[in-house]
Amino acid sequence: MLNRNTPHDRQVSGHGAPGHGDVTPYAPWYGGPGYGQIFEEDDDGIDPLALLFYVLKHRWLIAILVGVGLVAGVIFTWMQTPLYKATTQLEIQVPSAKVFRDLEVISESTDFRVYLTAREKLKSRSLAQRVVFELGLADNIRFLFPAPQFALSNLFARAFGYQSGESLSDYEPAEREQMAIDRVRGNLTVDLIKNTSLLAITYSDQDPRMASRVANEIAASYIDQGVDQTSETSDLARQFIQEQVVQVKEKLQASEQALVDYAKAEGITVTGSEMSLIASNIEEINKALSAAIQERLDHARLVQQIEAGRGASLPQVLESSGIEKLKQRVAELSAEYQQKRSLMKPDFPEMRQLQAQIRELNKQINDAIEVVTSSIRLKHDEAIAKEADLEAKLDELEGEQATFQDKNIQYTILKREVDSNRSQYDTLIGKLNEVGVGSALKRENTAIVDAAIPPGAPYSPSLKRNLALSLVLSLVIAGAVIYLLELLNNTFSNPDQIETELKLPVLGIVPMVEDENMAEQLSNQQSALAEAYRSLRTSLQFTGTDGHPRSLLVTSSEPAEGKSTTAFKLAQDFGTLNLRVLIIDADLRKPNLHIRFGTDNVIGLSNLLTNTVRRDDLQKIFRPTRFANVTFLSAGTIPPNPPDLLSSPKMAMLLQACTERYDIVILDSPPVMGLSDSPILARIVEGSLLVVSANQVSRKSSQSALKRLKTVGGHVFGASLTKFSVNKFEYAYAYRYMSEGYYTLNDESGHQGAHHVRRDHPVEAIRAHMRRAGDLVRNRLNRA
Repeated sequence: MLNRNTPHDRQVSGHGAPGHGDVTPYAPWYGGPGYGQIFEEDDDGIDPLALLFYVLKHRWLIAILVGVGLVAGVIFTWMQTPLYKATTQLEIQVPSAKVFRDLEVISESTDFRVYLTAREKLKSRSLAQRVVFELGLADNIRFLFPAPQFALSNLFARAFGYQSGESLSDYEPAEREQMAIDRVRGNLTVDLIKNTSLLAITYSDQDPRMASRVANEIAASYIDQGVDQTSETSDLARQFIQEQVVQVKEKLQASEQALVDYAKAEGITVTGSEMSLIASNIEEINKALSAAIQERLDHARLVQQIEAGRGASLPQVLESSGIEKLKQRVAELSAEYQQKRSLMKPDFPEMRQLQAQIRELNKQINDAIEVVTSSIRLKHDEAIAKEADLEAKLDELEGEQATFQDKNIQYTILKREVDSNRSQYDTLIGKLNEVGVGSALKRENTAIVDAAIPPGAPYSPSLKRNLALSLVLSLVIAGAVIYLLELLNNTFSNPDQIETELKLPVLGIVPMVEDENMAEQLSNQQSALAEAYRSLRTSLQFTGTDGHPRSLLVTSSEPAEGKSTTAFKLAQDFGTLNLRVLIIDADLRKPNLHIRFGTDNVIGLSNLLTNTVRRDDLQKIFRPTRFANVTFLSAGTIPPNPPDLLSSPKMAMLLQACTERYDIVILDSPPVMGLSDSPILARIVEGSLLVVSANQVSRKSSQSALKRLKTVGGHVFGASLTKFSVNKFEYAYAYRYMSEGYYTLNDESGHQGAHHVRRDHPVEAIRAHMRRAGDLVRNRLNRA
C-alpha cells in the first residue's frame, strides 16, 4: 500500500519519459505577463505589461466611458456662455529723475511700488465708476443682465440667441450704476508684464466689442484721472506757495530795515565779506607787521655779519658788478707787477706806478663795500622803526575792536534773522517757479502702447481643454471602475492569478471549446484542444517517481470545471505513449466517464468495493476501450455511502494492485468542495491534478479545495486552467502562444499531415516548454 503520511517526501528520479531527450532548463511556455518563473514572489513595482493586460481586457468598458466622457465634455462646453477677452497694454514709466528738494539735488530711481500702486488704481472703484459714466454702461441692458455663465438654456441660446427677461425700469439709477461698477471690476484683471514697465489691462465679456471698448476706456480713464489729479495738486501747491512768499517777503523787509537802523546808530561799517572795517584793518596791520618783523630779522643777520668783519662776503657785495670789475682790474695789475718784478726792481718808476694803481683800486673797493654796509645798517634801522609803528597801530585797533565786538552782538543777531528770511524767500520763489516741473518729474509718464481690438474667437469655453479634461476624468473613472471590478472579480481569468493565489505551477492551459464542438475537438488530434491536453500530459510526465506519476487523481473545487474531460483525454494521450493506462471513474455520485467511452455503468468500482460482483463478471469490470492501451473501470452502481467505500482498505489495496499491473492509473473524482471523496482519494494516490476553470470558479473556493487536499496529506502536482478564452483579444495578446494556428500541423505546401511537423514548428516549441515545466516541478520535489 502507498504511504499516506509522507507524500511530499518522495525522492523523484531525474530521468524523463521514454522518447524524450535531455531536458533543458525550464523556460516559460506561455507569453503571459509576469510568467518569468513559477512561484516567483511578486515585485512591489508596477508591471506595465500587467497594466496593458487589464486595459486590453476591459477595452470596451474604457471605450464606453471615454466616449461618454467626451460627449459630456461637448455638452458641458455648449452649456457655457462664450467669453471674449481683450487686452490693452499701458506703459507706466518712472524715469530716474533729479528732484530739487530745498537746496539739495537728490537722484531718485524707479520704485516697483509705483507699478503696484498703478495696478490697484486701475482696479479701484473710482476708476470703474468713471468708465461706467463714459460708456453709459448703467443704461446698457445687455451689459447689466448678461446670459448665465453655465446653464442648460445656453444650448438653446446658441441656436436662437439670448433674450434677457429683465427691465431697466425695475432698478433705480444708483442700483444700475452699482451693478455696472461691480461687473467692470469683476471682469477686470491687471497684470504686470515680467521684466517690463507695461501693465496688461484685460477685460472679459460676452460681447467682443464691449470687451475691447471697456479695456480701452479703462486705460484712457486712468490717464485722464492722473492728469486731473496732477493739475489739481499743482494749483493747490502754487496757491499755497504764493501765500507763503508774501508773508516771508514782509518779514525780510522788516528785518533788513532793523539791521540798517542799528548799524547807523552804532556807527558800524561792514565790508562786502561781512566783516567790520576795524576787523579788516586789524587783518591788514597783522599782515604788514608780519612782513616788517621778517624784514628786520633779515637785515639784523646782515648787520651781525658786518660787525663780524665779513662785510666783503655780503651777498650785496658779491653781487655788485662795479666791485667785481675793480677786483678784476686789481688782479690784472697784480699779475703784471709780478711778471715785471723778475726784470725790474721795485724801485723802478714803472714798478712804483703799478703799485700806486693797485693801492688806488683797493681803496675804491673798500669804499664801495663801505657804501653797501652803510645802506644795510640804514635799512635795518628803518625796519626797526616800521615794526614799532605797526605794533603801536595794532594795539590801537585792538582796543577799538573790543569796543566794536560789544556792539556787534546785536548786529549779528539782526543779520542772522535777515539771512534766514532771505533764504526762505529764495526757496519759496524757486519752488513757485518750478512747481510744475517738480510735479512732472515725480509723476509717472503714462501712455497706451497697444490698444485692445475686438477678439475674433472666445477664450472660454475651450472645447479642446474641456475634451482633454473629460478624457482624463473618464480615464480616471475607468481605472477606478476596473479596479473595483478586479476587486469584486473572485474568479481566475489567467494563469498568473493561479500561481499568485494558489502557489501552484500551471501545468497546462486548455482553451475554451463550445459543447457542440467538444466531441469533434477531442477526436481531432490536430485540434487546439487536443494539443493543449498533450502539453498537459507532457508536463505530467516529469512529476512522478519514474518520470510520470503511477497514480493520478484529477479533481476540481466545483462541478462542471472539466475534470472528467481532462481525465478522459489524459488517459487517451498517455496511451499513445505505449503506456498501460487504467482510468477509474471514482465519482460515485454523478459518474459520466462511461458516456465518454460509450459503455454502460452497470457494474464497476462500487461493486468491487462492496463485493457485489459475480466471479463471472470480474473480467468485464476492467473494460478495454477503443483507444490503444487504455482500460476503463466505471463507477458502477451508485452507493448510498461513497465516502465509506473510498476510505475502506479495499480501495487502497485495489489502487496498489492496479498500479502494479498498469503503468499509470488515473482517477476521476467528485469536486472537493462540500464532499469528502476527493480528500480521501488524495491520500492514497501519488499526486493530484487540480482542474481550475477560467472565469467560473471563485478563488476562495479553489483555495479552500487546495487547502483540504493538503490538509489530509495529499500532494498536488499543479493546476490545469480550463475553459481559457484564447480567442479573446486581451488573452491572445498576453498569451500569444495560445493561438489556434499554433496547434494546426501543416506541411510546407499547406496540407495537413502528421508526418510533416518541423522541429521549429510552434507545436514542438510548446512541447519542449511543457517538458521544461515538468522538469521544474520534479526539481522542486527533489528539493522537498
